[in-house]
Amino acid sequence: MKTAVWAWILAAVTAVYVGFVAWRGWFLLGTGDPFLVLFGLAIAVLPLLGAWFLWRELRFGFAMQRLGRALADEGGLPQDDLPRTPSGRAQLPAADERFETAKRDATEHPEDWRTWYRLGIAYDDARDRRRAREAMHQAIRLFG
Repeated sequence: MKTAVWAWILAAVTAVYVGFVAWRGWFLLGTGDPFLVLFGLAIAVLPLLGAWFLWRELRFGFAMQRLGRALADEGGLPQDDLPRTPSGRAQLPAADERFETAKRDATEHPEDWRTWYRLGIAYDDARDRRRAREAMHQAIRLFG
């Protein structure tokens, strides 16, 4: 819950920032100087692009929370019992073993969002964030 509150606070701060920067960009567009007009466009567009990326990440995070809660309610979350390094990361041999099981389950049941969610967790434990996100996106698509 604490993370969600911080996410909303950061989103609100970003929205205020985007509004302020867009206002300044709009001011520069009205100067008539070609350089300042171009600069005003850049000032207006880049923060909007950043806000769009922030929205995508928030949407992804909230979807993952929804799926995690649904899986927890079913009792289907994997146990967090992997041995850990002193830094708190899962030890790779154990994570790789769990990954193989999760990959096999996702291959055998490709239309089940639960297997893709667990595969995403396994990828993350195995330190492959890119594939973890891909698996989680697949879980979201299948969940509906």
